[in-house]
Amino acid sequence: MPSEAQISKSVVVPGTAAATRRVSEEILSQVRIYEYSQNDIFAIHLALEEAFINAIKHGNKMDPNREIKVEYVIMPDKVDISITDGGCGFNSDRVPDPRVGDNLYKTQGRGLFLIRSYMSEVGFNKAGNCIHMVRYKDNKKK
Repeated sequence: MPSEAQISKSVVVPGTAAATRRVSEEILSQVRIYEYSQNDIFAIHLALEEAFINAIKHGNKMDPNREIKVEYVIMPDKVDISITDGGCGFNSDRVPDPRVGDNLYKTQGRGLFLIRSYMSEVGFNKAGNCIHMVRYKDNKKK
């Protein structure tokens, strides 16, 4: 485990799958240093993938020239991540529940549900273009 109490970083990357994959790999490698469980690592990995897909596809409208800002803090007891895209945002309360009615058969709309299911806390800024996610070690709710 690192001698410092936390690892903290802010980075801006191009809005591409390759760039966001590198950031995900960096975050996950640092999470492993703190000996998080495989369940925690899986949850964080899944949430990162879904949040980055949403930022690239919905926020940045697949424009590789738009950037994505990632800020994260990794501590012995929690991982705190914010991802901001270059889009105009959305209202997360208006995303339909993928478990209800015809939404069961739609091929999209599950990402936010998965993020909320696997992370301990999830929130958005007022503009709706920044997701803030927290995962407590062993998913212990605070």
